[in-house]
Amino acid sequence: MSHFAGWRDEAVLPSKAVTKLPELGARPQDFLGNLGVPGATAYFGLLDVAQAKGDDILFVSAAAGAVGSAVVQIAKAKGMIVIGSAGGKDKCDFVRFLGADRVIDYKAGPILASLREAAPDGIDVYFDNVGGDHLDAAFARTRLHARIALCGMIAGYNSCEPQAFRYMIRMIAMRVTMRGFLYGDYVSGLDEFYRDMGAWLARGAVKSHETVVEGLENMPDAFLGLFAGANTGKMLVRV
Repeated sequence: MSHFAGWRDEAVLPSKAVTKLPELGARPQDFLGNLGVPGATAYFGLLDVAQAKGDDILFVSAAAGAVGSAVVQIAKAKGMIVIGSAGGKDKCDFVRFLGADRVIDYKAGPILASLREAAPDGIDVYFDNVGGDHLDAAFARTRLHARIALCGMIAGYNSCEPQAFRYMIRMIAMRVTMRGFLYGDYVSGLDEFYRDMGAWLARGAVKSHETVVEGLENMPDAFLGLFAGANTGKMLVRV
């Protein structure tokens, strides 16, 4: 069973407040990662919101995070060319391990110059977890009829400065479609998601990776660590 009652050792809830999980032979923690909200967010954001398909060139930011790492692997399972952005050598190596064709270390230099080099022909799809300069770089490299799925803008969550987009005007000439979305928009389609993600996990096309923090008392530090890039894959707290 899963619920949204928050961080706790136990919860007593009415039946309508919990969801029965399917029998897929997966580990319980997989339903917090690739079989949970992060994986479903990646799945529906990429395949429905962005309408990504097999011959697309995809750029995904925060590619070493829970959602981004799922996006990389789903895109490769669908045959796309994948460019992932992550911060630092270890995280970039992890994104390569997941199967990304090209990886950008955003800490090593300006993101636009790096994306221009990684995608000389431009991009068809951008899966945005970051906002800020990543999103502006994506605007600059969009091809005709590109699609942008707005999942998160973590670069601006704790900033008082407005985000400015120098290259957003390209959306007009390139006829770009950009759409925000939330996991809750797709709860009715979870059976389809479980079918596909369960099969990918079973055959190893998608792999799980977690950063585990011990103890419920350390939950605040784990949560704040998400905004500082402290996790590779899904951040979990073992209670």
